[in-house]
Amino acid sequence: MQASSTQETATSEFSKVAAVTFSFWLIKILCTTLGETGGDAVTMSMNLGYAVGTSIFGVIFLVAVVAQVFAKKFHPFLYWFTIIATTTVGTTMADLADRSEGLGYAWGSALLLALVLGSLGLWYWSTGTVAVNTVSSPKAEIFYWVTIMFSQTLGTALGDWAADDAGLGYLGGVAVFGGALLVVLGLHFFTKIPKPILFWAAFILTRPLGAVSGDLFDKPVAQGGMAISRYTASAVLAAAILVCILIFPQRAARRSEH
Repeated sequence: MQASSTQETATSEFSKVAAVTFSFWLIKILCTTLGETGGDAVTMSMNLGYAVGTSIFGVIFLVAVVAQVFAKKFHPFLYWFTIIATTTVGTTMADLADRSEGLGYAWGSALLLALVLGSLGLWYWSTGTVAVNTVSSPKAEIFYWVTIMFSQTLGTALGDWAADDAGLGYLGGVAVFGGALLVVLGLHFFTKIPKPILFWAAFILTRPLGAVSGDLFDKPVAQGGMAISRYTASAVLAAAILVCILIFPQRAARRSEH
């Protein structure tokens, strides 16, 4: 009885999501880039279209989130698989809305930003915090994954807007979003802005960085890309993610961390 109580206490000290470390951000950027190349591989290279691609990845996303919510503790491979599921469905959803439905990158980005902020607002109103180290209840987890899904979709639209409509190109997009992440990093170390705000700002910015990076790899040379096969790029990125998960220590965030 005492051993069971001790184990329960130890488990309650941790959330069910990954601790925010350097390797977290490295793997996150790799996942967002894979989401772009993997999503495009299904919708474009396989010629399945955005609607079918969204349906496929939507089912995968729902299955992954249900598995994550019902898991009793943090599982690194399940967690990162769910992150990849959010970024692939985010890619195809954004392309479906912006291209197939004609919403456009600017309006799509504005709508999705509103959805991200709305999700964060409801989360805060419901639980009193949006800090990821508190994600341990089913309610908090659902808010967490819905917010992430919206942010991944926003990042795709924002990356396309920057590269195409704003005329930055893929390299320019990498520079702008990479620079924005450095600004957030500076704010983390040198200001007293609440850490949850900076976390979600950085989390959102990694997605357009991954989107333009993915396009840089697989778009034709005439369009400013490297013309690398989407299948090849996706396989390399998936292998890199796997290696990082195995090499870098993976742990759940402690509820006392800020």
